[in-house]
Amino acid sequence: MHWLVSVAVSIMLSVVGTAPASSQEPVVKISPDVANVTVETDEGPVVIERNQDTDHEISGYYAKTSRECPPFCIQPVRAADGVETIGELELLDMLTDENVRVIDARTLEWHLEETIPGSRHIPYTEVAGRLDELGCVGAAGAWDCSGAMRVALYCNGIWCGQSPTAIRAMLREGYPADRIFYYRGGMQAWKILGLTTVSGTM
Repeated sequence: MHWLVSVAVSIMLSVVGTAPASSQEPVVKISPDVANVTVETDEGPVVIERNQDTDHEISGYYAKTSRECPPFCIQPVRAADGVETIGELELLDMLTDENVRVIDARTLEWHLEETIPGSRHIPYTEVAGRLDELGCVGAAGAWDCSGAMRVALYCNGIWCGQSPTAIRAMLREGYPADRIFYYRGGMQAWKILGLTTVSGTM
């Protein structure tokens, strides 16, 4: 009888010892005081957090170190005069601010495959004609951007020219430089840090 009790206790301890990781303190946080960030999306709230597997390595397209240049050339730290370059922590703050728009400036096929939760898709080829979605009034070539929103743009990484091209197009249309932010690291940096991504929508 005693051996049955011992077995039962061992099983209970085993179950307790293998509690789901979600009930434990995250091993890999975003910052010392932030484990995750919840953002609103068209599909509902999404929790952005880092991959908890400390042995995880990225694979596929974003693991590549070398691409033909041109067109995949290293981009300057500053996309344009007056435009601030930001990192992941600043982008996360912007994703939770309803007065800011985070824009995935890549072409549709990239966006549909994978995107940053809470960002909106405006391809770099279309942004000059869609500034009304960012607080401007008028039409392409005659925008009034005095009420423009703060906007952060990103693309595939520091070797990708899509978001810098979008930023330059916005500036030509009269968008204020001090309301534009450039997430230079883009999807590659986001993936390297193990941050949550989702499939894009049309």
